[in-house]
Amino acid sequence: MNLSNLKPAEGSAHREGKRVGRGQGSGKGGTATRGHKGAKSRSGYSKKLGFEGGQMPLQRRVPKFGFTNINRKEYRGINLDTLQELVDNKVVKDTVTFEMLVEKGLAHKNDLVKILGRGELKTSLKISVHKFTASAKSAIEAAGGEAINL
Repeated sequence: MNLSNLKPAEGSAHREGKRVGRGQGSGKGGTATRGHKGAKSRSGYSKKLGFEGGQMPLQRRVPKFGFTNINRKEYRGINLDTLQELVDNKVVKDTVTFEMLVEKGLAHKNDLVKILGRGELKTSLKISVHKFTASAKSAIEAAGGEAINL
């Protein structure tokens, strides 16, 4: 070990970054590393979302069409065969509620649930959710169950 290879302990020395824009003597004066002219050299510059350097942005180039209904209600569909699977796995005995479906991860707490008619139901279940398709409702009632709208 000699004086030429001494250095402070790891993590003990904190070098401050170079101060830019503080005169020519610092080597970072004048343009303060921002280059000459242009938007990025000015104070207050912030790139606008979707800005493509003056080229017509993609969002404005793509044609717009169609209509979005702001009153549309999205339903989470759950089929009869899924409910039958729950019965087979002894998760459900005789009643299916919205809260139980949320608990089992088949729906989220803010979802609207609709029972769909795929598959067949062999057990009588008392199901209370937001909506039923006609085929699902008839299948539930045919199995001796009950379909209750929330």
